[in-house]
Amino acid sequence: MKIERIVYFGTAEIAVPALEALRAEPGCEVVAVCTQPDRPSGRKRRLTPSPVKVKAEELNLPVLDPEQISEARAELERLDPDLAVVFAYGQYMPESVFDLPTYGSVNFHPSLLPAYRGASPIQSAIADGCTESGLTVLRVSKRMDAGDLLMQRVVSIGGEDTAETMRRRFADLAAELVPDMLRGLREGTLRAEPQDEEEATECGRLQKSDGEVDWTAPARETSNKVRAYQPWPGVFFPLGDAGNVKILRVRVEAATGTPGEVLEAEGEGPLVACGRNAVRLLEVQPPGKKSMSGRDFLNGHRLRPGDRFSSASKDV
Repeated sequence: MKIERIVYFGTAEIAVPALEALRAEPGCEVVAVCTQPDRPSGRKRRLTPSPVKVKAEELNLPVLDPEQISEARAELERLDPDLAVVFAYGQYMPESVFDLPTYGSVNFHPSLLPAYRGASPIQSAIADGCTESGLTVLRVSKRMDAGDLLMQRVVSIGGEDTAETMRRRFADLAAELVPDMLRGLREGTLRAEPQDEEEATECGRLQKSDGEVDWTAPARETSNKVRAYQPWPGVFFPLGDAGNVKILRVRVEAATGTPGEVLEAEGEGPLVACGRNAVRLLEVQPPGKKSMSGRDFLNGHRLRPGDRFSSASKDV
């Protein structure tokens, strides 16, 4: 199989190292990079290019950034690619696009498919308390993340890992797999295996409301979500009428009380009762302020044992 001309589809930071690896691969030419259009970002809502676009321009690679990828089909056809490689592109690809390259399209997906098909596989695995996940290389098909499996590598999830630390690991692993993937495709040693539909699970796009703390849930579940939902949407609770306090780091402790009740207001941070056990708030970000330790939070807020935190946010 002759694979020389490659089109890369990617948008998010996680997809940058794989692009660099493709660019450096002998015998490969990245003939175009497809990414999402510049989007408003930050408080001033300035149009900002995607991380993949920034890297592509640094590498002097042609960039296509249409609102809908179908708008670029004619240009992609003119480029006559042998293969399309997709990672965190963020847009549905119609068959007219993913089937256009001579040898079709392959996708990097950060889960052990068929588990966690969809938009939030990293966050969902951590939130569910998984101790391992993985990176899958699969064929792009009509159904999202349902194509035949080509390669998989298991990745462990440690007790301190967050979505951010896992993204960095998946990004580096994808770059490491690029040479093996291309060699396997060229030599025909990658055997496509259909996914077991009975084992398939789905995960949707996260919403801001997913970050609302539920004090009635077990403390371990809250801890997992704190790790999973960084940096967005975060896990948060309202502090009176001031706004939401974002929880950045917690420790699960054996204690009981009414869910949301402050059991201790001293030491490293407030100890708050959950549906089972309790969480010590070790690092938080109060409304309108920078992140701080739980101890500093206590110094700035008059909390006493018996106070109650609410679960329902007024400003999601």
